[in-house]
Amino acid sequence: MASPSNSSTALVSEFLLICFPNYQSWQHWLSLPLSFLFFLAMGANATLLITIWLEASLHEPMYYLLSLLSLLDIVLCLTVIPKVLAIFWFDLRSISFSACFVQMFIMNSFLAMESCTFMVMAYDRYVAIFHPLRYSSIINDQFVAKASVFIMSQNALLLSPVPILSARLRYCGKNVIENCICANLSVSRLSCDNFTLNRVYQFVAGWTLLGSDFILIFLSYTFILRAVLRFKAEGAAAKALSTCGSHFILILFFSTILLVVVLIDVSRNKVPTDILILLDVLYHLIPAALNPIVYGFRSKE
Repeated sequence: MASPSNSSTALVSEFLLICFPNYQSWQHWLSLPLSFLFFLAMGANATLLITIWLEASLHEPMYYLLSLLSLLDIVLCLTVIPKVLAIFWFDLRSISFSACFVQMFIMNSFLAMESCTFMVMAYDRYVAIFHPLRYSSIINDQFVAKASVFIMSQNALLLSPVPILSARLRYCGKNVIENCICANLSVSRLSCDNFTLNRVYQFVAGWTLLGSDFILIFLSYTFILRAVLRFKAEGAAAKALSTCGSHFILILFFSTILLVVVLIDVSRNKVPTDILILLDVLYHLIPAALNPIVYGFRSKE
C-alpha cells in the first residue's frame, strides 16, 4: 500500500477544463457568437495577409507590420478558440499536461508580442508625421526585420519562465481547471507547492513589458496629436486624425481589457469566476477580429 506522501505526489498527466462552472447550460448558446467572432477574425486576418501578399503596392514596411500583427492574431486564435469550441460542442474537456503549458506559453508571449507590435506601429506613425522626408530611410525593410526579431525574441525569452515555473510545480492529483484556457494562475492554484514566485514573476514581467509599450504608444500618439492639430492643409489634419485616432482607440481598448482582466484576477474572490473566464476568452478573440478591420481598412497610402 502506497504511503500518503507517495500518493500525494502522483504525477498529473492531463487537466480538465471546466468552462463556466456555474452556468454550463449557457455553453451551447455562447458558442454561437464565439464561433462568429472566431471565423470573422480568421477570415479578416487571412484576407489582409493575402491582399498584402498579392498587391505589389502594399509591399511596404507599414504593411509588413500589419502582416506580423495578423499572424500573431491568427496564432492566438488558433491556440485558444478551437479548444474552447470543442469543449462547448463536444464536451472535450481534457488537455494534456504538455499541451496545457504550450498553450500557456503562446498566450503569454504572443499577447506581449502583439503589444510590442502596436508600439512599433505607433513609432512608424510618429516618423511618418514628424520626419516624412526621412521616413523611407528610417522605416525600411531592414528596420521591420530587426523589429520583428526583437519583438519575438524579447517577449518569448522574458515570458517563457512563466509556463516553465508553472510546469515545475508539483500537482498532487487535483486536475480540474476552472477556466476555458490554461491561464497561469488558474493552473498554478492546483499545485500543492507555493507558487508565489510564479505569480510575482508574471506580474513584474508582464507589467514591465506591457506597461513600457503602452507608455511609449501613449507618448507617440500624444506628439502626433499635437502635430496634426497644427496642419494648415485643408483636410490633412482630419485624415491623420481619422487613421491615427482609430489606431489609438483600438490600442486603448486592448490595454483596457487587459487591465480589467488583471484587476479582476487579483480580486477574484469578489468577482464571479464565470465573468473572469468570459473576459479571458474574449480578450483573445475580440482584438483579433477588430485589428485587421481598424488597421487594414483604415490605413491609407
